[in-house]
Amino acid sequence: MAKNNDNGITVKVLFFGAARDAVGCGEVDFSLKGNSTAANAFEQLLEKFPDLRRFGRSLLFAVNQEYATADREVQDGDELAVFPPVSGGASKATETQRHGDADTGTAGVAGSAADVFPSAGVLVSPASTLKTTNPNENARDFFELTTEPIDVGVVARRVVLPECGATVTLDGYAREWTRGRQTHHLFYEAYAPMAQRELERLGREVHERFEMAHIGIVHRTGRLEIGETSVVIAVSAPHRRAAFEACEWAIRELKRTVPIWKKEVFADGEVWVEGEESANS
Repeated sequence: MAKNNDNGITVKVLFFGAARDAVGCGEVDFSLKGNSTAANAFEQLLEKFPDLRRFGRSLLFAVNQEYATADREVQDGDELAVFPPVSGGASKATETQRHGDADTGTAGVAGSAADVFPSAGVLVSPASTLKTTNPNENARDFFELTTEPIDVGVVARRVVLPECGATVTLDGYAREWTRGRQTHHLFYEAYAPMAQRELERLGREVHERFEMAHIGIVHRTGRLEIGETSVVIAVSAPHRRAAFEACEWAIRELKRTVPIWKKEVFADGEVWVEGEESANS
């Protein structure tokens, strides 16, 4: 792997959701000056793409498909990603990165690396807090992204096993009305490789938290018509209470950390959904 030096390095930068709309493209090759950390790289990106400053404290930053710490070293050829809170993550989604930052507000449009990487806290990938589990115990778990319609019953049956006494299934689908405004259709975008890793991390953590047997999650991407299923979470457990609790935790965590964004398209416009509105959807 190449080392940073005063001559600079070249990285690939991906933009998602409203951040992509702000810069006008989804991917660029970008030259960083000198030695670079995540915070330094982000500052240089703000200089190149000043329209990103309007997001203030809400932007998130990843290096090689992981939420980045401020001092994370950036190497030649690395893949960086800049994106707003995930669909449902709220402005509090930045807690995934900013443990120890008491102020979870957007704080206007300061738009600097200090906003995304405050000195008050250290950026932490959720995966770094997990215990090691035996992968064979969770071999029947599954986590998938698809552009095809989802058959809820088929997904649910995949986690039904003889040792379980209950299966709880969440079927999230596209609704027609939001706050009095009629939706024509939805569009879901995912940072696919990172989303897959975060789903798998979520699956490991749910086993640490609840006395359940298996979990399966299938999330749709692309265009969805009204009434079509966007996400299915199926959890099986020896007893129903654990299955209910695990399923509820899983959807909240998915909407908080998994990089998937939802755009609502209306007859008179469209909007990327962020924050509490999507978290409660």
